Amino acid sequence: MRCFETRGPVYPEDNYVVARTDELSDFVNRLEKGRYIVLFAPRQTGKTTFFRSALDKLAAETYFPIQIDFQASNNLEPFEFYEGIYDDIREEIENVFQRRGSMPSEALEQLLDNTKLTNHLSMRRFFRRLSDVLENQKVVLIIDEFDGIPRTVVSDFLYTLRHIYLSRKHRSPHTVGIVGVKSITQLNYDRSISPFNIQDEFKLPNFTLDQVHELLSQYTEEVGQPFDPAVIESIHKQTAGQPVLVNRFAQILTEELDIAKSDPITMQHFSKAHVQLLREGHTNIDHLITNIRRNRRFESLLMKIASYDEGTEFNLYNELINELATYGVIAEGDDGMCEIVNPIYHYCIIRAFKPIVNGLEQEYLPEDNRAGFQDYLTPDGQIQMAALLDNFRDFIARAGFKILQVPDTPREYVGQHLLFAYLEQFVQIVGGTLYLEVQTGRGRIDILILHHQRKYIVETKIWGGEIRYQAGKTQLAAYVKLEKAVDGCYVVFDHRKEPEPRVETEILDGSTIRSYVIPVIQERPST
Repeated sequence: MRCFETRGPVYPEDNYVVARTDELSDFVNRLEKGRYIVLFAPRQTGKTTFFRSALDKLAAETYFPIQIDFQASNNLEPFEFYEGIYDDIREEIENVFQRRGSMPSEALEQLLDNTKLTNHLSMRRFFRRLSDVLENQKVVLIIDEFDGIPRTVVSDFLYTLRHIYLSRKHRSPHTVGIVGVKSITQLNYDRSISPFNIQDEFKLPNFTLDQVHELLSQYTEEVGQPFDPAVIESIHKQTAGQPVLVNRFAQILTEELDIAKSDPITMQHFSKAHVQLLREGHTNIDHLITNIRRNRRFESLLMKIASYDEGTEFNLYNELINELATYGVIAEGDDGMCEIVNPIYHYCIIRAFKPIVNGLEQEYLPEDNRAGFQDYLTPDGQIQMAALLDNFRDFIARAGFKILQVPDTPREYVGQHLLFAYLEQFVQIVGGTLYLEVQTGRGRIDILILHHQRKYIVETKIWGGEIRYQAGKTQLAAYVKLEKAVDGCYVVFDHRKEPEPRVETEILDGSTIRSYVIPVIQERPST
């Protein structure tokens, strides 16, 4: 039986695979036209699998594919790099003939025996001669992990490819596919390339909802165990179709939760899988957290993207934006603004920057509290969201200037960090689950709490004016109705010098919306 794979390339005979028919058709069409294609995307987005699938679709009698990898090349001297390229190319050529069940010609054998690559010029001559001995076959060169190329050779290497491309007549390689994480611009250390302006950039998108359905349906057809449609929609919403996260969700649900194969996979199962995925040390998330912790300035930028309606322009000339896009944390939205790519990453980002101890945990509850956070449950176990958030508002007032002493937290976002920590502790104690539902990728953080199969939504923003405040209520009401949630609470932190605290309860579009404007102290009062 096949399985879902998260550790590397997937193979149709062993794994459930999204066909990506339209994307492959587009890509193969470009290869056949002789384009020199670049595909740069974050790790674990399916690049290698996609390229291998494209090569399989090329006609064997017309195209000769050579796939090499620069992953371990970064620290090589130039002569070592070119020697390594040649060894890999020769091995790949031999593999192609072996897979085809044929033998290389005598002329090809002589070329391989008599060739020694020492630099970019000898590489250019080799490919020209290779084209001659392969007769009517066109060489397709795929270079994986291209950003592992040594800095000392990148300029000459790219100039050589450019020279070959512009030669047109008997061009070899006929087409080139460059795959990596960093773009040509980021690799152009000496800024001497223009930059590789022959490139045809190809974007490999995340899975669509239909493609997630296609992937999971393969499992259902083989095993007979169906997924509730809401589970498929929730997986896509939480991952935004990021391939490795989609597959990891599927792994947990089909292999690790011990669900009887005769039972359908339901939203209760999804909630358990979601909690496990957020808490585990998965490679994809570990890479994400390691990268964003490298620079504390990332926190302010990411929280600004998430908290302000006006957004942040997606500008790759900005160093921070460029790095975060390279890591796969943010992407360009339809409106040209930065968006955090999915709610799972957003949740992990907040947790990564949230202090382990903020120093105010003992002040969460008032002195007359009797049963801790259990006080905010009804006798039948339902959450009293109004009372819970009334207490949070009072806690911020009680804490006063001490919120400015929360370690490693920008003052502008301390309110949101404290609300997240407060609700997270509450949920852990009462036995619920908490995760984020990012609707637009920016401007709002929607916290969704599940408890006893009931949904509660808390949306948080930073004050951006009366018009945006009122618009936020309408947005939240529509979302509460869509999610069939019990309550919708709207918490807006007001950092102005003269804030206007508010508490309002309204019925909007049939949903009860309780809104808070909570002043956040700006500085410690003078003694």
